Amino acid sequence: MTAPTRVHAFTDDALADHDAVELARLVRTGELSATEVEAAAVARMRAVVPQLHALAYEAYDAPRRPAEDTGLLHGVPTLLKDNTDLRGMPTNHGSEAIRARPATRDGRYATQFLSTGMTVLGKSRMPEFGLNATTEFRSGPPTPNPWNTRHSVGASSGGAAALVAAGAVPVAHANDGGGSIRIPAAAAGLVGLKPSRGRHLDGEMARTLPINMVSEGVLTRTVRDTATFHAALERHWRNPALPPLGLVEGPARRRLRVAMIMESVTDAVVDTPTKAAVERTATLLEEQGHSVEPVSIPVDARFGDDFLSYWGLLAFLAGNLGRLTIDRTLDTARLDGLTDGLRRAFTSGGWRQTPAALLRLRRAATAYAAVFDRHDVVLCPVVAGVTPPLGHLSPNVPFEELVDRLRRHVAFTPLQNITGAPAISLPMALSEEGLPIGVQLSAAYGDERTLLELGYALEEQSPWPRIQG
Repeated sequence: MTAPTRVHAFTDDALADHDAVELARLVRTGELSATEVEAAAVARMRAVVPQLHALAYEAYDAPRRPAEDTGLLHGVPTLLKDNTDLRGMPTNHGSEAIRARPATRDGRYATQFLSTGMTVLGKSRMPEFGLNATTEFRSGPPTPNPWNTRHSVGASSGGAAALVAAGAVPVAHANDGGGSIRIPAAAAGLVGLKPSRGRHLDGEMARTLPINMVSEGVLTRTVRDTATFHAALERHWRNPALPPLGLVEGPARRRLRVAMIMESVTDAVVDTPTKAAVERTATLLEEQGHSVEPVSIPVDARFGDDFLSYWGLLAFLAGNLGRLTIDRTLDTARLDGLTDGLRRAFTSGGWRQTPAALLRLRRAATAYAAVFDRHDVVLCPVVAGVTPPLGHLSPNVPFEELVDRLRRHVAFTPLQNITGAPAISLPMALSEEGLPIGVQLSAAYGDERTLLELGYALEEQSPWPRIQG
């Protein structure tokens, strides 16, 4: 067996080891030009993409540059995920069953994303329709983890995670319908904030869901990049129903009540390294002056089954109505094993449980909100274990076995998607094999500020692991 490979593109060029905020400052002051920064990013992409297979569409020769230089992140190179329309680039949703033409206009959320001033160099890879927790495919090459190319980089924003972790770009678009920002952040040693429902403009498809559980965001290497990105979004549009977020610039001094949860929504067993990472984070929080106490998970015991029922409904809608709602080229014979298995399970009888499941899922928001009557923050794992080897969650694994493996792995993140609460994954540890381990913090609906403030404090107290050593 070949030795595991660590892949990164960090070098002494215009990007250096800068985060997005610093690059934007250097461009703004004229110390670097946006052209220099863009060229460095393209060179890094060319260096690592052949190994990481993380790019769905390349736009090096025709990038989407900002019309004005007013965005907070003007001149910063980035990528858009392959499920969001951007004029001139195809949207294939990670599926081999689609051969989309270039979009003729920007999607609703893409317009807000572009307002930050970043330059889009292409589209990042994702698993089919974002349904899997690894960026692996029916027949194409998988997107491996740049920390160890034998392992998964998570999903569904896996291509984005791989390229940010490898240093090709400092920030990349991600979205999250069941953990798809936080899971790849945990796998790749990144910061990943899933904001509150309604914090940003919703994409076209999210607005049609029975329960809108999709949040848009980014994957970054620093808390301040994540904070600045969300502040930049508010300059374009802010939801008047939510408290303004503004620019969060550092830790707060207030002392918080933290609830620590080790019990998952799927009865999965948390592995030893992940449990240790959460417990160490609890100790760090106590050293900051916060109080931490263990609590039980506050939702119906059927939550895991109910979420799977909803997942089956989404696969059914994608597979059976996709020619009308996604792309007319969709060929159901080319769907991967997970999508096809979920939709077949739904049509063969799973649909009968769906109405009751949706009702219980909607009630989960009230139960989860009650936690914050006594606590300010919930601390828990992102997933139940260190990111698995490639192949473990492949869509080519027999369907029943794959679903069981997913339930044992994706054991914490869906709760915040259903309830609409914000949650952040922070890279708090490395396993003995040198793989990142993320820890999740969640707050009350609308309270991303507390999560970012805690993120700043933890980053300062225990700096994140670096892929370049």
